[in-house]
Order: sequence, then structure tokens, then C-alpha cells
Amino acid sequence: MDPGPTAIGTWSGGRFMSFGEPLDDGRLRALLRPGDGIDTVITADAYGAGEADRALGEALAGIDREDYCLVGAIGHDFYEGAREGAKGYPRFTDPRLRQESSYADYIRMATERSLERCGAERFDLLLLHNPDRRGYQCAAVWEGLERVREAGLARMLGVAPGPANGFTLDLIACLERFSAHIDWAMIILNPLEPWPGELALAAAREHEVKLITRVVDYGGLFHDDVLPGHEFSERDHRAFRPAGWVEDGRAKLERMRPIAERHQLTMLQLACAWNLAHDPVRCAAPTLIQERGSSARAVEDKRAELAAFARALAARRSDRPDAGPGCGILGAEEVQAIRAIGDNSGCMALKGASPEHAGAEAPDRWQLDPSLAAVAARWEIDPELDLARTELSGAR
Repeated sequence: MDPGPTAIGTWSGGRFMSFGEPLDDGRLRALLRPGDGIDTVITADAYGAGEADRALGEALAGIDREDYCLVGAIGHDFYEGAREGAKGYPRFTDPRLRQESSYADYIRMATERSLERCGAERFDLLLLHNPDRRGYQCAAVWEGLERVREAGLARMLGVAPGPANGFTLDLIACLERFSAHIDWAMIILNPLEPWPGELALAAAREHEVKLITRVVDYGGLFHDDVLPGHEFSERDHRAFRPAGWVEDGRAKLERMRPIAERHQLTMLQLACAWNLAHDPVRCAAPTLIQERGSSARAVEDKRAELAAFARALAARRSDRPDAGPGCGILGAEEVQAIRAIGDNSGCMALKGASPEHAGAEAPDRWQLDPSLAAVAARWEIDPELDLARTELSGAR
């Protein structure tokens, strides 16, 4: 099974990424268990240093392996690397840990260990998780991943940039160079964050790479229970967002709401439909969050909302088998209108190759070199205009 139009990741539920309140074991298993219209589950071995894999394995127990799509991700070395505070574990390509000649051995080991924790024999899709510059550019990385596929441990391969937004030119260059190995990529995209993810769509389409989109909920705003004055815990992952982001986002949501009502969609369903209206997006994977407080919606309700959208897509597709992933729910003018409302161009400093970065290379940011400048030119991207933070971006 390939990834479907909706998916749940183990970053949901607050246990392994700090979003809202952490769920207990039973609620987390129920949240992650595929079924009822959601058949794609995504994990990353670094979440909880393997604990997210184990939690997903418990959720998958007893389900026929052919009834769900299992997506895994490897890349952070918590086996030999030491955690570096908020930065997490180093990438396995860190030269402090190993040289290129050892990449393939690590990839095989990490894949096997992740599968063991998930209780599965193979991934349908295995992603290179949050790569550094070497991960995007080094042939040895992709040769090692291809060996895993040849061994039957993964059917498809892909890349998942992150964790923050950016890596635009690095991803495009990776697709240009290694598209023979890459079936899927994961990007950040939603109606309140069309930029910079939209800049990679044309390259993915050209190289026949399908896209999974995450952060579809925009930090929970599209769940409609994060309101002005919302109190986040000190360790909540959303604490990095600038002051005023909730108020600014809510104002834009209200401008989008009439479009959702016209199609009898919730705001989260609207966000999913908007993402899927973009070729080559094939999957929307929002974060499902149990917010704090007695007035917060139950996370089970949010899962049911996502599942209902998936079932509605399936019903529309049965009537219109030639329809695209979004089944034509939104018209082209509506897609553009939503994008105009949510325009966030220049709202932040991007990760990866950046015209704003100077000095030594960091694990998640580096200088824009001539080869990546040439990539930008080929795809009509002006780094100084299209990949730079602007002073007029407000609190987006």
C-alpha cells in the first residue's frame, strides 16, 4: 500500500514531541492504530530514541500487514551519538561518528532495529530523516538506502527535510541528483504556510516524486481550539513561534472560513483539501494534539474528523476515478484565494542553504554555494528575494 491521502504520525499525541498534553498508553495506541479511513502511519526512530516505534508497534498488533501503509524514518544517531540539548541527536553522517564507508552499515542497522521495534518485516516507505548537507549531497547515503531496498526492508525510499522550514534548494538538488532512488519526499505545507514549500513543487513534479505534507494543522490552529490567549506549556514545541502568531493566524482563518462552509468542510479538512489540490501532493499528515484545558476538543474527535475527510475522498473518487488526489473539492480560484490570504513569504529565516548564512556550517544551516545557486537559477528561484526573511513579514 502506498501512502494514502491522510496519515497519522507518531509526533501526534504529545508523547514524543511536545505538542499539548501527552496521551496515556491506551489513548495513544487508539490514536495511532490505522483504520476507519486512515491507513497510513508514520514514525521516526529518533522520536523517544525508539520509543515511538515501540508505541506504533503496539498499535499495529493484530492488524493484517497488507491493511496499512507503514512509513519509517531514520537519520539521527541515538545509538552512538550523544544528545545535544534542544538540537537532539547528531545525524549519522556527522564526521565525528563515522566516515562515508560506514554509512551503509549504519543505515542497514538502523532500519532493522526500527522495524524490530515496530513489529514489522518491511517499511512501505523509508525516509531519510532531517538530513544535514551530506545527506542531501552524498551518493554514499543514497547507495546505502538503495541497499536496504534491495534487501527487501523497504519498498520505496524518500527524504524528509526538517525539522524547521526551509532546505528548499537542498531538496531540489537532491531530487535532481538522486531521483532514481527517491519515490517520496515530505515537506511542510498548509494554507498559512505556503512558503517556502511551494517552491519545491515543480521540481518534485518534474522528477515524479510524490509528496507527504506535514504541519497541515499549522500548530493546531486548523483544529479550531487554539484561540487568542491560549496558554502553552513551557516545553510545548510551539513556543518557538513569534508572539502574535495565534492572533494573526486566527484572523486569516476567519477569512478562509466561508470557503470551508461552502464545501461543508471543517477548517482542518479545508487545510487537507488545499494541500491535496497541489500536484504532486498525495498525502496530508496533520499533527493531532490534545490541547490543555477543559474546553479543548478531545484528540479522538480530531482523528475522527480526519478519518471522515479520508472516507469522503474515497467516496468522491469512486464517482470520479480520474480525479486528482484532492478530488476537485476546491476550484483553482479558491486554491489561489486561500494562498493569498495565508501568504507568509519572507516570514522567517529558513534552514539549509541560505543567502543569509555566513560563517561555519551548522548541522541545519549552511552557505549558499555556487552549485546550489545554479539550482536556483534552473528553477527560477531568486535566493535573495524568494529565500530570505523580510522586515515586513509581521507576526506570521
